[in-house]
Amino acid sequence: MSFPESFDWLPQAPLQRLELDWLTRAGVEVAVLRLDLIDPLISGNKWFKLTEHLAAARSLGAQGVISLGGAHSNHLHALAAAGRRFAFPTVGLLRGHPQDTPTVLDLQAFGMHLHWLGYAGYRERHAPGFWAPWQAQYPELYPVPEGGGGLAGAAGCMTLRDQVQRQLPSLGWNDYHAWWLAAGTGTTLAGLVLAEAGARPVYGALAVPEDHGVTQQVESILQQAGQGHGGYQLLDSSRGGFARVDDALRGFIQLTEQQCALPLEPLYTGKALMALQEQVMAGRFAPGYRLVFVHTGGLQGRRALLAQA
Repeated sequence: MSFPESFDWLPQAPLQRLELDWLTRAGVEVAVLRLDLIDPLISGNKWFKLTEHLAAARSLGAQGVISLGGAHSNHLHALAAAGRRFAFPTVGLLRGHPQDTPTVLDLQAFGMHLHWLGYAGYRERHAPGFWAPWQAQYPELYPVPEGGGGLAGAAGCMTLRDQVQRQLPSLGWNDYHAWWLAAGTGTTLAGLVLAEAGARPVYGALAVPEDHGVTQQVESILQQAGQGHGGYQLLDSSRGGFARVDDALRGFIQLTEQQCALPLEPLYTGKALMALQEQVMAGRFAPGYRLVFVHTGGLQGRRALLAQA
């Protein structure tokens, strides 16, 4: 077993200008932070959300990690891949009943031990005492919240601001006005709010229904960090439900990829960019407005989700 000793080696994600006709017509400029390109398996924002959790596990002498997610979970996929790469054991607590999605097959290939909780059992994940039986069964493992959440996960994402700042000259930008990204647990968004400390707003396109408690999770993180309210806004882009994929979304992803070759997946990045298009076309941002769109990765999940009827 060998947790990484440091994360100084984490690669720089490219910052690329996004060229799309609806942006050009509105005079709005968008640059994409391509977190999907930093690693073939542990891609997107997942590495950043895991860094502080793995550092804590190492400092406490844990032997491995246990966490939660669904049958298409990008978080569990990245965690299992990290466990395989650095030779530490991983255990996944999964939503629903056993099924062989491409993600689940990868988890098993990476050596993650899986427990299926059903749907009612998974809904109890925020209840007091949820972790007690699992920590009794796996006392040597460090528990990581769903999606790598919490203040530790957010703290790991604060460095994304530095990645953008270093690359602004390459775009001919001297500044930007705001961030735009998908929000599943709100952890990455909270990290950016902490990093900006009120300097720029962070817009989160909610990929999950409001009853998933993203607002409460973001507020909890900011409160723990001693930062006041505000600095962000959440917009509903769930399209009616968790993991809901409709024809309009599929068509938007296909057209976008044809126009600019930016790969998207339908759960997070596709919904987030589609929500941005709606806001831009509604005139929310004045000509000359500059946004940084965070590509949070998750492309492994598109294998099954885009094929859903």
